[in-house]
Formats: sequence, C-alpha cells, structure tokens
Amino acid sequence: MPNLSWEPVRPFMNDTTEQPAADAPTTPDVEAAGETARAVIENVRRVIVGNDAAIEHLVTALLGGGHVLLEDVPGVGKTMLARAVAESFDCSFNRVQFTPDLLPADITGANVYNQKDDAFEFRAGPVFANVVLGDEINRAPPKTQSALLEAMAEEQVSVDGETRSVPDPFVVIATQNSVEREQTYDLPAAELDRFMLKLHLGYPTDDEESTVIDRAIGSHAIEAIEPVARAADLLAARATADRVTASDAVRDYVTRLAAYTREHARLGASPRGSIALVRAAQGRALLDSRSYVVPDDVQAVAPVAFPHRMRTDPGADDAEVVLERALETVPVEG
Repeated sequence: MPNLSWEPVRPFMNDTTEQPAADAPTTPDVEAAGETARAVIENVRRVIVGNDAAIEHLVTALLGGGHVLLEDVPGVGKTMLARAVAESFDCSFNRVQFTPDLLPADITGANVYNQKDDAFEFRAGPVFANVVLGDEINRAPPKTQSALLEAMAEEQVSVDGETRSVPDPFVVIATQNSVEREQTYDLPAAELDRFMLKLHLGYPTDDEESTVIDRAIGSHAIEAIEPVARAADLLAARATADRVTASDAVRDYVTRLAAYTREHARLGASPRGSIALVRAAQGRALLDSRSYVVPDDVQAVAPVAFPHRMRTDPGADDAEVVLERALETVPVEG
C-alpha cells in the first residue's frame, strides 16, 4: 500500500528554474486562503489521529476544485475523515450509502406526481449538496455509479430531459474498501479519471491507535466538531487558487511526467490528469500562503494524482512504481 508521506528525492530548483523571487509579497487573498486551509486541517486533526499527509491532500483537492477517492481496508477512518472535512465547512452535506440495489434516481432525485396539485414535482436527491459523501461507491452497479459522473464532470444533473445545476461549491468524497471484491463493481477508468486525487490511509501506529481508542470512548470527537469556514470561504479560496501562478517550467515538467507514464505503462496519465496535477499543486501552494507553484508542489501531489489514472500490464511494475521512477528520473528542466 502506498505511503503518503513525501520527501524530496533530490533538489528541484536550480539557478535557471523560473520562479518568483523568494521575498515576493503575499497578497491578502492568498494569505486568507492559506488561513482557511490551515484552519480546516487543524480542525480535522481534532478528529483524525495521524494521516496528516492524507488530510493535507484532501484539503488541497478542495482548494483545487477536485473530487477525492479514499480507498483502504475497512475501519481505518475513511468515512470519518470525509465527515470531518465536510463538518469543518458551514455548508450542506449529504451521505449516500452505496448498495447493490441503489438506483440512479436514489442519487439524482426524480419527478414525483403530486396528487394534490395534479402535477409532477422534482424531489432532489442527495447529490444536491455542497459536500457529498459516497460511501463504498464500488458496491453499486455501473449504471448507478454513472449517475454521479455527470454531476462530478459537469456540476449538473439531468432528469427526464431537464438539467439542474448542483450547488456551488460541489465536492464528492467517495470511499471504497480494498479487501472485499465480492459483490462489488470496479470503477471504470472514465470515472476514476474524474477524481482529482486517490488517497490511502493505512493502519495507525500503536500510539496513534491508543489515541483513537481513547477518543472513541464516550462521546466521539466528530460529534463536537464545529465549522471553521463557510462555503463562501471555500469559493474564495478556490478563486485564489485559480490565480496561483504555474510557470512555463512547471507546466513543462508536468507534461514530461505525464509523457513518461504513457511511455512506461499500458495506459498513462491523461491530459485531464495533467490538469488535475497542476490544479492540485496550485492548491498545495496555498497551504504555505504562496502565490506560485514550485516543482516541490508537483512532486508532493503527483503520487496521489497520477497512479489511479494509469494501467500496467500483468507482471509489470505497478503504477506507483512507474510514477516513482518518473519522479526520480524526469528532469525539472527540459
């Protein structure tokens, strides 16, 4: 299982790498976005023990305007992490428990006949919320999974020929366990590609597990969590992330990483994956209240932005290994 901790594998910047001056002034909107991100991270840490890298990655995806897939064994806190992030924002939140008998209308909503008014009226499904938690998404059949795809891709839902926009901001955090493959359906590549990041949590250390047990006895910490940001704060932070500078050198670096995956895997990272990587890097820059992306940001998020978009042949190195080699060998400077 991949380790989400990250350390630079080598120096990335050199004298010729284009970047703003180290003493470039921080604008008020960048500082405000960074404060929002850090406040959410600290709030989530009151509930989630350890997994600091996963928490930062999830908040990074929110800033970058992306969706997140959490995959791991049962009982390591996937749903709790998603809930903690959702509860940290004062916005609407819905949870959908995916099951084999779940229908597309159970997610999107449906037109229902109102006998009193002698007319059909639309009853919105749980997808109409700012944060949607899709729990065990791979337990539902592909037709039901695809009901979420339009909302993730287009931020709209079509029911009976009528299109309705989902709320803004709109975030999908989906979970799936990596153990029980019976009565589950693999997510198609097109749907996986819609997730900006795919994260793994892993088992806690002994000390972390002891703290988890202590927090779970009596009233759970999730019950006491309070919002530390508004939906408007997230929208403002996203707008700021869009303005974070990604220089030509950084974009070229991302392009070369993507090209490496296509040369060394049966299916490499897509252009959408390259865009997602840059956007995630922009979000990560805001964690440091920085108005520009550096290659270190790209290196930090690439291991959770690229591998789930890749496919390798049986017996060959898996996607994580291919990506690791790309990070070790692809030069920052072209």
